[in-house]
Amino acid sequence: MSRTVTAPLIAAIETTWAAIQSRQSDVPEVVVTLASGRTAKGMNLGHFAPERWVRGEDTVHELFIGGEGLARGGRGVLGTLLHEAAHGAANGRGIQDTSRQGRYHNAKFKAIAESFGLTIEHDKSIGWSLTTVPDATAALYAAEVAQLDAAITAYRRAEAADATGGRKSNNGKAAVCSCGRKIRVSLAVIDAGPILCGLCGDEFEPEG
Repeated sequence: MSRTVTAPLIAAIETTWAAIQSRQSDVPEVVVTLASGRTAKGMNLGHFAPERWVRGEDTVHELFIGGEGLARGGRGVLGTLLHEAAHGAANGRGIQDTSRQGRYHNAKFKAIAESFGLTIEHDKSIGWSLTTVPDATAALYAAEVAQLDAAITAYRRAEAADATGGRKSNNGKAAVCSCGRKIRVSLAVIDAGPILCGLCGDEFEPEG
């Protein structure tokens, strides 16, 4: 049993990417990165970013995988890899497959992704981006899915989001006293003991 979470996981992702390249000749080489997929606009399962890394005189593209998305298992991660491989192929072909700073996926992306074996559905906010792996494609990559499943021994816990879609606020909680003064303090401070108002002498109570 491996003593590291990361090494087998990266190896499985790279093996799967190589399998995609063997079937799709214009899928480029990438550097794999892992981190949180949480953004202000929601959850990012992955991205393909052209020419983000430098190797000598050359540049290498970046493949990012969001740690939260690993919870979907090998088949779900295969879907993300095929999705990003389609972006990589579009980049190599000089095809503009997205707009709105890369968020909205157009019909050109849909055509490439479906030629890679994905099922793509439309979303009014992000276009032709909703990705699923049909049974035939899962069977084609069965060995890679099995390796991914074996390698995914951990995934990143999803962080709570506020109403705006961003990360949960760490600014504590509002507390009020009987004379109407209001302060904001951490929950730990509130739990530690009474906080008294210097004007009315009453205790500040958590608002709501």
